[in-house]
Amino acid sequence: MRTAGTRLIGLILFMVLLASSVRAGELAVSTDFPGGSAEVVEIDQRERSITVRPAGDPQFGWSCWWYFKVTGVQPGETLTVTVDASQLKQASGKKLSASWALPERAAFRADGTNWLQTSPGTRDGDRCRWTQQVDAGQAWFAWGPAFVPSDAQALVDQLSREHEDVTAFELCKTRAGRSVPALVVSQTDANAGDRMVIWVQARQHAWESGGSWVGRGFIEWALSDDPLAVALREKADIYYVPIMDIDNVATGNGGKNQVPHDHNRDWSETPRWNAVQAAMKSLKQFDEQNRLVMFVDLHNPGANSKQPFFYIAPPELNTKRRKALQDAFIAVCREEMREPLKLDRSTPSTGPKYDKRWKEISSNWVRSATREHVVGITLETCWNTPHSNPRGYMTVGRQLGRGIARYLKQDPRRSRGLN
Repeated sequence: MRTAGTRLIGLILFMVLLASSVRAGELAVSTDFPGGSAEVVEIDQRERSITVRPAGDPQFGWSCWWYFKVTGVQPGETLTVTVDASQLKQASGKKLSASWALPERAAFRADGTNWLQTSPGTRDGDRCRWTQQVDAGQAWFAWGPAFVPSDAQALVDQLSREHEDVTAFELCKTRAGRSVPALVVSQTDANAGDRMVIWVQARQHAWESGGSWVGRGFIEWALSDDPLAVALREKADIYYVPIMDIDNVATGNGGKNQVPHDHNRDWSETPRWNAVQAAMKSLKQFDEQNRLVMFVDLHNPGANSKQPFFYIAPPELNTKRRKALQDAFIAVCREEMREPLKLDRSTPSTGPKYDKRWKEISSNWVRSATREHVVGITLETCWNTPHSNPRGYMTVGRQLGRGIARYLKQDPRRSRGLN
């Protein structure tokens, strides 16, 4: 007959064995979801560490992006994630700097929705290592907070349901047959034919996920009760495209400098990419109607940028009036963009020395193909800071919206005066 002490010892042994079996769960990495991209180098089950490489095809752009799911996690344990960026290459075969793929803080989420940042990682040459406690049985790690085609579709659908002045529409189908979601904010009134048009788009370079979060912050602000947003909606129609390069976002490729050229080098008389073609057609129509006043293209800059900044018109595309309007817009944005990411005073231009296809860059095409009062500009929001997360990005988007609204208190079509 077993004594109470014997039963207790047996129970303890059983619990120890059970706990050991749970801890011994096999870590596994998967990328079989939209935006997923990583090549597994090593999984050390004993050390609970994972090493991956970015897995994008250089033919479809810089292979900076990585995004993967980890299962088999014991809730509460700490994982070590290492990204080896030593083999990054461009389509030309030239080596790409590892810095493009190695943020100081990686993005991660454990609940399937809320993207957070890890603590700063440890850089060792072309590799970076992060440690992160995971309080769930699975986790996702990424170069930055992912924003994939389903997020774009869900956002435009949600806003169109919640706001009677919002209409979701399909900008186009891509070359691969994917839908490019978009929306328009437009009040129906007697002045509809004369209302100003604002066009804001993101992700001509697929891997620059922060652009979509900045755009989300902008469009949600534009539909808010902020008096500036209310006043803006009364006088302007707002067009918003969350992701231009849907195909490369979906497949986890970088997009930038893809073959034969990326979306932001495609604004020519014969555009290759359907989203660019559709955007150009709409923008031309709005300009012919004398309604277009603002075009903003949202990007993420290089790894060393710690503040957002605008790329402005090169001297070759400027006139005195165009420059004055551009400067007035930037001035009010500087007053709005202060915390947590302060707008840099630096304003580089995208002229002949910037890129051989400089005339086919979207904002340059807008500057050359539309009326003098149209501001065409690119906002670069830094991705390698403690605030380069959804909250920080969306704050920049709201501040951008306030800058646009303040600038457009005076209709640039009607007067040469400045705000």
